[in-house]
Amino acid sequence: MKFTQYYLECLSQASYLIGDESTGRAVVVDPRRDIDEYVRDAAADGLTIELVIETHFHADFLSGHLELAAATGAAIGFSDVAETEFESRKLADGERISLGDVQLEIRHTPGHTPESLSVVVSEHADDEIPYAVLTGDALFIGDVGRPDLLASLGYTRDELANQLYDSLHGKLMTLPDATRVYPAHGAGSACGKNLSTDTWSTIGDQRVNNYAVLAPDKKTFVDLVTEGQPPAPSYFVYDAVLNRKDRGLLDEVTPPTELTLDEVRQFMADGAMLIDGRTPEEFAHGHLTGAINVGLEGRYAEFAGSVVPHDVDIVLQVDPGFEVEARNRLARIGFDRVVGALADALAVMAEHPDQTERASRLTVPEFDRRRVEIDGLQVVDIRNPGEVALGAIDGAIEIPVGQLPGRLDELDSSAPTVIYCAGGYRSSVAASLLRQEGFSDVSDLLGGYGAWLEFAHPAPI
Repeated sequence: MKFTQYYLECLSQASYLIGDESTGRAVVVDPRRDIDEYVRDAAADGLTIELVIETHFHADFLSGHLELAAATGAAIGFSDVAETEFESRKLADGERISLGDVQLEIRHTPGHTPESLSVVVSEHADDEIPYAVLTGDALFIGDVGRPDLLASLGYTRDELANQLYDSLHGKLMTLPDATRVYPAHGAGSACGKNLSTDTWSTIGDQRVNNYAVLAPDKKTFVDLVTEGQPPAPSYFVYDAVLNRKDRGLLDEVTPPTELTLDEVRQFMADGAMLIDGRTPEEFAHGHLTGAINVGLEGRYAEFAGSVVPHDVDIVLQVDPGFEVEARNRLARIGFDRVVGALADALAVMAEHPDQTERASRLTVPEFDRRRVEIDGLQVVDIRNPGEVALGAIDGAIEIPVGQLPGRLDELDSSAPTVIYCAGGYRSSVAASLLRQEGFSDVSDLLGGYGAWLEFAHPAPI
């Protein structure tokens, strides 16, 4: 058996290639949209991808089932309760798929979404202990999938949580302890609240260490998994719907069109948004007026999707050579309206200082001083509620970054404003958004709450 996990750190997303060497037949589970790696690896191992299995309609990324089907001729499989605009194979609960010696068993595991399924993988048909189970978003390492995402339209949070409990104990925890658990996401994903940094585990380990599995009864389980979930980025509903549709395919090779400054400004005048993918430090030293800073080195697609609407054109600014990567990472969440990338950006900014500005970033001592000196200073904490619960700066207004575009009316655009997050990446995103929205005096806090905590409560020497 060939079994490969592909883990995408920037989206905390895992996908899988499973093949039988005796027959050369293979499946891919939960692929991302840029599919070249799966196709290349399958060819190198002499495998033919015959089937793409989606464990559910993902909300946090746009799946690559259509791209893989077009590239390989593979069929696309979903739970038989899922309805798709494109042709798909309906996979029944208990259905077995033979790749040769390697056997797959489909188990419907609704709860995160109504159509969620898991895939039990055995190296041989007569194995008493399956090699692994691919759990999608039903069971994570240390957590379970949240049941409250709007992807599950027509179902209440509690209804799905009850289904999830039944799936967990009736379909997954019935597997032997030695069966490996391979989920669709890891730490950092907004699809759960307590995901481990480990990318795989075992049923036995989850039986004794997963807080949700340990819940003594269904009511306790429902209460545990529905409270304290992080806010879902605004693009989640868009992706969940788009994953059901027959939509355009990604060209993951052709670079975006090179644009002049005049062309960029015209696109922006027509409603496009300029995303500057450099680091917060580089952005602060100088950027084009109106740019939103979402650093390519971080969770680029997630935070771009949190502050940029899905239905606007996008202009990219990145370091030379990273244009395709930036475009493809946005495409992973279905943001396909990239109209081009600013060419020779640093030279353009040097030649047009009248169209550039610097970003104010305060050290913790500077911020502490200004809190005393400036009347009406507006401090905004853009971390998630779970982070805020562990400590916050007194008097801060709490608005998670993903909710900021829809809650701007809660802030005074004329007041001097300081934004902070945990370490400084998200605060640069948020501060640049506020400037783009017309806030007149915005700074963000260098080092974020971590730096503030160290300043306010220094460790003893």
